[in-house]
Amino acid sequence: MLCPRALVITPNLPEAAALLDAPIARTEGEMREQGERLLALGPQAVLVKGGHGSGAESVDLLIEPKRFTRLAADRIATRNTHGTGCTLSSAIAAGLAKGLDLAEAVRTAKDYVTAALAAANRIEVGSGQGPVHHFHATW
Repeated sequence: MLCPRALVITPNLPEAAALLDAPIARTEGEMREQGERLLALGPQAVLVKGGHGSGAESVDLLIEPKRFTRLAADRIATRNTHGTGCTLSSAIAAGLAKGLDLAEAVRTAKDYVTAALAAANRIEVGSGQGPVHHFHATW
């Protein structure tokens, strides 16, 4: 398994459940428990993403061995959500490359993805579920 080689893994709720052969987490407590179980598989940190959850907020939980960070943002109503996970993990990597610590890289990445989701309805690409607006800050 690659987990022991990873700085951070970023499963969404269905992915975390599949990795653990468990039901999909429905509460933040269940998300944290699953994140801690995934942390025990060897990565240095786990970001359990709550975008597939429900409620007014989209809550992600960053679980590290000695630190826990709750990241919440208003849930954005859009059908253009294609690429959110890849965009988030890429934005985290970019933040780390800029020298941010992991928690700040995750916070900055979540802010970026939230803004890209909020702007997603301004673009139309293809048919069906469209992408987030990666260039929301520039056009």
